[in-house]
Order: sequence, then C-alpha cells, then structure tokens
Amino acid sequence: MKVGIYARVSTVGNGQSPEMQLREMREYCAHRGWTLAGEYVDSGVSGTKDRRLELDRLMVDAHKRRFDLVAVWKFDRFARSVTHLLRALDTFRVLGIEFVSLSESLDTAPAGRMVFTVLGAVAELERSLIVERVKAGMRNARASGKHVGRPKVRVDAKAIAALRDAGRSWTEITRQTGLTKGPAQRAFYSLPKKGCDMVSTRY
Repeated sequence: MKVGIYARVSTVGNGQSPEMQLREMREYCAHRGWTLAGEYVDSGVSGTKDRRLELDRLMVDAHKRRFDLVAVWKFDRFARSVTHLLRALDTFRVLGIEFVSLSESLDTAPAGRMVFTVLGAVAELERSLIVERVKAGMRNARASGKHVGRPKVRVDAKAIAALRDAGRSWTEITRQTGLTKGPAQRAFYSLPKKGCDMVSTRY
C-alpha cells in the first residue's frame, strides 16, 4: 500500500510545527507496513484558504495514482469545510484511494464516512462560533472606546536610517532600539525624504 501523507499548521512558530503530525503518521505507516510515497506539508496556511500549494499538489498526484491511500493526522487539518471534505472523499472514492485520519481512528469505510460527515459538521460549527465570538468582542471593545488591533509605537526612523548607513545589521538595530524587526523595517522604508523624522507603526 503506497501512502501520501498530508500535514498542515496555520502558523509557524509559537509551538506549532508540522513535524509532530508527520512523525506520528510516519510511525503509523511503518507499523502498518505501508510504503511512504510522498509527504505534502502546508506550513503557515489557514485551513480556510481555498487554495493550498501542497494540498493542490496532493490532489494532482492522486489523479496520477501515485498512492493508494491518503493519511492525515486530523481531518480538520485537511478539509476547510464539510463540503470540501465530502468532495475530496468522493474524488478519492472514484480514484480508488482510501482516506485515513489518525486522531479520529477513522477511514473511508461506509460507517467511517458517516462519522466523518458528523464530526466535520461539528468542527465547522465550532470554528464559526469562535469567529463570531471574536467579532462580537471586537465590536464591544470599539463601542466602549477601546483600541482594537496592534498598538502603535513611535519610531525614530531617522535614527534607524543612520544605523543602517553605519552598516548595522537589522539584528543589531533591533537589539539597540528595543524594536522588533518588522516595525523597524517599516519605519525605515517609509522614511520621508524631508520633514518629520518620527513615524507611527504597529508592533
């Protein structure tokens, strides 16, 4: 059995890494005696995105029958919605490709497919509720006169430009100014030719 494994994390860093997903799937494939035909990894990509480079590549390879089974760590790592999940499962069914989710211990046998649909609906509802709670919180904060979003910081762009002219690296500049690289670079590249030396940027 040739297997293609798919992993995804929404953000890179902050404790998120696709390696955990990949390691568990590699071990599972080895335990089952399956041959790993390919790894498809989308890093720093939201599950709500319509297009994902590695997922698209997996679907292309599926049509080329480069594997007999697709394995994911958790099915919401793969599908952005119930509709997307069912459409992909139907595509795999037509191609004769099985689909396995390790965390849910489910496959595309008839009973497993029904549970996939139910769990997918629950996951989609949960995401919708989280989004709505966040939006409601932001609306409430704005109504209370609170600032919503990243705080602004005043940056001495001219001083940063002087440090760059002196050959300082961005690491040295951030260490000296106490800024992170993003605000420092935005201030530097937005420095006007004449006039104010201070600019406002966000953390």
